[in-house]
Amino acid sequence: MAKRILVLVIEDNRLVREGLAALLNAQPDFTVVAAAEGGNAGLLQVRETKPHVVLVDATLGSHDSHRLVESVRKEVPESKVIVMDLLPAREDIIEFIKAGANGFIVKDATIDDFVRTIRSVAEGADVVPPSLTATLLSHIVDQAVARSTEAVLEAVQMTKREREITTLIAEGLSNKEIAQRLNIATYTVKSHVHNILEKLALHSRLQIAAHAHRNTPQADSPHATR
Repeated sequence: MAKRILVLVIEDNRLVREGLAALLNAQPDFTVVAAAEGGNAGLLQVRETKPHVVLVDATLGSHDSHRLVESVRKEVPESKVIVMDLLPAREDIIEFIKAGANGFIVKDATIDDFVRTIRSVAEGADVVPPSLTATLLSHIVDQAVARSTEAVLEAVQMTKREREITTLIAEGLSNKEIAQRLNIATYTVKSHVHNILEKLALHSRLQIAAHAHRNTPQADSPHATR
């Protein structure tokens, strides 16, 4: 029999918290060890139950969710963290990555999406929904442009087409929009994006985003005065 995945839910909304816990408990390989209302109660439950996966509501309070993710990863590093949000801002995604989040899922996802994401993260994968990947790639390219990394791109021997696609990602275009702009197939764009990531020697979008953040000057932080 497969090992059961221990899940802890931290969510302010009681209806969402209890409903999600019930749906996850119905899965044959899941056990919800606790469902906590806030950050303090949630962290206490993490310490006591040491779950495999912790689901954290992104809107527990002003920066409280970021601190909670950081505390969970620091105090119980074997516990993986998935952040739940309705429509996360790019800056929030990057901050959660910096705090140590292992995955993201939008709250309007299906239960099947929740289950797949939890299983993948429990197995050690970093998971970002397709709807958020363009956001991360756009941030990465924005930071590269801000740091004038033409020399860096030269060093990894980007092709002319890869440079074109990098520029279009910086403009916020999706793979489909890039394909239309360049009059090439969408799968060709995906192939080029894959090659760009490989040339940077980064193997997941979370690693890429973390790399971009580490190389971003402190003044460019999302929390810097605007």
